[in-house]
Formats: sequence, C-alpha cells, structure tokens
Amino acid sequence: MTGSALVLTGLPSLAPLLARGALLSPFKRPSPDAEFPRTRLVLPGLRIDLARLAAYERVCGFPTGEDALPVTYPHVLGFPLAMRLMSERGFPLPLLGLVHTSITLTRHTAMPATGDHELSVHVEGLAPHRRGTEATVVTEVRSGTDVVWESRSTYLARHRTGRPAGASGTADGLTAAPPGTTTHRPAAPPPGDAGPPTGTPAHAATERPTAPPEAPEAPDAPEDRAPLPPVADWRLAGDVGRRYGAASGDRNPIHLHPLTARLFGFPRAIAHGMWTVARCLAAHGTPDSCHVRADFRAPVLLPGTVTYAARDGRFELRGKDDRLHVTGGVYPV
Repeated sequence: MTGSALVLTGLPSLAPLLARGALLSPFKRPSPDAEFPRTRLVLPGLRIDLARLAAYERVCGFPTGEDALPVTYPHVLGFPLAMRLMSERGFPLPLLGLVHTSITLTRHTAMPATGDHELSVHVEGLAPHRRGTEATVVTEVRSGTDVVWESRSTYLARHRTGRPAGASGTADGLTAAPPGTTTHRPAAPPPGDAGPPTGTPAHAATERPTAPPEAPEAPDAPEDRAPLPPVADWRLAGDVGRRYGAASGDRNPIHLHPLTARLFGFPRAIAHGMWTVARCLAAHGTPDSCHVRADFRAPVLLPGTVTYAARDGRFELRGKDDRLHVTGGVYPV
C-alpha cells in the first residue's frame, strides 16, 4: 500500500539523483524485510518534448511522427521519478550496482504524443531473490482519471542471503559474472536499466488491485527452449548508448564510452537494457492495447552484432554463441 502523494512541478534532474544515490550506497543494508519509501510521486500536466521524442524514435527504430507514443516511451518519462525514490535515504537498496531485471507493462489504449498526461511512480514492495533483494517500482500514466499505461520494473540488489542454492523467488539465476562480463567481480556500475544478466524476477508480495494481468508463463525457462527462428541480424554501432542516453536522459557512463565502461569492469560500453527492449518491440510491433513482458539476461556489448528472433508473440535477442540477452513477449489485454 502506498502512502501520501507528493505532487511535483517538473521532472527531476537525473544527475544529482544519481550522485546522491551513489554517495548513500555504502550505507544501505538491503533486505526484503526492510522498510522503504511509501510516497507516491505525481507529476500532473506533463507534456511531451516532441524533438526528444523524435530522437528516441529514431534511435530505437520506431516510426517518427506518429500520433501515438511508442509503447516503451512512458518508462523514459517515469525514470527520473523512479530514481528520485530509489536515491532517497529511506530506500534500503544501494543505487550503485542496482540491476534492472525485468519490466512488465500494459498499454490500455494508444497515448497521443500531444496533450497533457499525469505521471505517477511508487515503490510497490521488496521481495527475496536468491541473489539478494528485488524492488518493484510501479509507473502509471493517466489521461483524466483513467490509467492508460502502467508498468512494473524489478531492480535487483545483490547481497548474501544465506539461502540455499536454487531457493529463490525466481526461476533462473545469473548467467554471467555480475555486474560485468568478466569472470572477476568488477566495480559496481551506476544504476541503470542495462545491468548484468538476471533471471525472471520475483514480484512484490502483495499486488495492487489495479495490477495488470500477468502475461502467460512459458512452461520452460528460455534457456531450456530451442531458440526462436531468426528474423534479422542487427549490427550495433558503438554510439548507440550515447544516442539513446541523449534521447532518454539516462547518461550512465557504462553506456557511453569504452573508457568509462572499463572503470566499472566492462570491456566495452554496453547498450541500455530498455533500448534493447524498445528495439525489439519496434521490430515486433504492438497493438494499441497490449501487455508486454521482457527479462534482461545479459548485457549487449557495443559495437556488436545481435540476432533478433520472434514467433507467436514471443521475441528474443541473442548474441555470439547464442548467448541470450533479452527475452520477452507481447500478449493481448
């Protein structure tokens, strides 16, 4: 249950929030039983910056100039509010090294790029994960009194749990050494949406009454299924992270340049996780009303080549040696 609403007059600036979160990270004590901020941040009267939207559409592969927003764009709008909550002193998970493990979103109707929207973000709860503790952050967009778009993102803080191997709220474990792609443990990267690989996340213990329906679960984990049939090979330029960062505002150094990425243990810059999902959905297509789920499993190094594959509403992004980067699906509401 959320507490009181705090009405904002504008989008928070990300840079000071990331700095505050980084400074407070060493003092955090993550636990699924910890207290967390119950405030719901609300930003009424939000208008879309059309030039920035066009830059986002171009870098993600969506058609430009459409009347409706891309299905993933509200996440970009809500990200500064989420960072404000997760950088607070009362948020128990350290922002440094926090990994975006999944997103589920529901678009109830197409959202016009023009007009006013009300944006709200809150932390729904904490849940145990076999690698630590996961937080669920809810973002909602309203048109008038109606919720037209909503999402749940899960963020993992890794720490010792004392739980036996295999005991978890998730179906899968990490598939590579976190938080980079090397076999040693590098420095923790700043928070963002393109962290190291993770399994299917656990959700908070309680669901809000307005929660969107869960997408159908596949009977087997993606690693246990045969790869989906390939649709296209994508050659990704080294500047994808910089272009997406400029369009989205998420200028995490692990995405911008090989030198800054190496400071955090990555051999090269990595793509934003939400860029990989947006790029897949731009290729896949989504109806006006739909439910989308995506799980982030391994970082995509830049520059590089990945294979986009899809069938029967499911999609995935694979790299060299069939390494799984992203899995997801689009379902009717």
